[in-house]
Amino acid sequence: MRRIPLAGLHEELGASFTEFAGWEVPADYGSAVEEHLSVRRSAGIFDISHMGRLLISGPDALELLELVYTKRVGKTKEGFMSGPTLALSEQARVKDDEMLYNMGNSWFVVPNAAAAERMMDHMRSLAAAKGLRVSVEDVREKYVLLALQGPKASEVMERLGAAWAVSLKPLEFRAGERVAGERTFVVSRSGWTGEDGFEIVAEPSSAKEIYLAALRAGARPAGIVARDTLRMEMGFVLLGKEYGEDPQRFPCAVSLRYGMGAIDWSKRGFVGEEALRSCRKMGAEWVRVGLVMRKEAARVIPREGTKVIVEDQEVGWVTSGTFSPVLERGIAQAYVRAPYALIGETVEVEVRGERHEAKVSDFPFIKR
Repeated sequence: MRRIPLAGLHEELGASFTEFAGWEVPADYGSAVEEHLSVRRSAGIFDISHMGRLLISGPDALELLELVYTKRVGKTKEGFMSGPTLALSEQARVKDDEMLYNMGNSWFVVPNAAAAERMMDHMRSLAAAKGLRVSVEDVREKYVLLALQGPKASEVMERLGAAWAVSLKPLEFRAGERVAGERTFVVSRSGWTGEDGFEIVAEPSSAKEIYLAALRAGARPAGIVARDTLRMEMGFVLLGKEYGEDPQRFPCAVSLRYGMGAIDWSKRGFVGEEALRSCRKMGAEWVRVGLVMRKEAARVIPREGTKVIVEDQEVGWVTSGTFSPVLERGIAQAYVRAPYALIGETVEVEVRGERHEAKVSDFPFIKR
């Protein structure tokens, strides 16, 4: 199992650890619920260095990226991020959803942890097959990736001497700036928890000082358990849960209902396009929806694989489920057959042999 560079620091802070995608990562620092609510109400800081970090460079870098992704990458201005956008298999299943940073002469790409190796190999194979002059460099050992999230994230950045970051637009970034007096590789503004937020990429020694300074400035350390419950409240998807390459397990990418402009239907020539357009033409058999447990079953949590039932017939399955600290009830994401994907309708979920009512919901589960 691989360890993130700042694992020792997290041990000193009292983190409990878990395995995720082959990495040993902080699960929580005593209370995942309190960490979750800190991000919703104030500010939390995550070490997400288990995620991939690729540097794509060379004269044909953009041509390669246009082949890989469903969004028009070339429309992204220098100093801005493109994404989220999807990388597809030839069968129009999702390899990964990723953010791409246009750094001018190169692109910084952040794959999900479980996809990092596969995406690196995929890009290198495509480049070789097409004769493209591209370098795909793995920089996970070189840089730490931190995420400062929450409504008070801007206040924390100001206390860290990075008031310039508050002026960043959504999906904008700067390279080579200082935070807490430490040089960074990149600081961006996105907010994958549904809150305002900043991503800080820096060398390990600098990242450690920035992390500690953020704690002194009012941020709370948060682990991967809170990260999962936060993404669930927003209806954000996760590799291996809502999407993946196995066509026997996952529907076509159209069924994902990703939104946010992740697919540009005017674009041509990307991997998986033909199969994706065929899925769109035929119409989605399955549709990803949210499920919110009724008040009487508020503490029931439908877990992965739970059956979704309408009038005694199985019409779908749960992909992810958790307890929402904000809604104070169980929530889930599920695939259901298209005729039953009716927002506001009641379905049943079968948990431990008992059926409980849930309401079909759109995303996000909570409104910001």
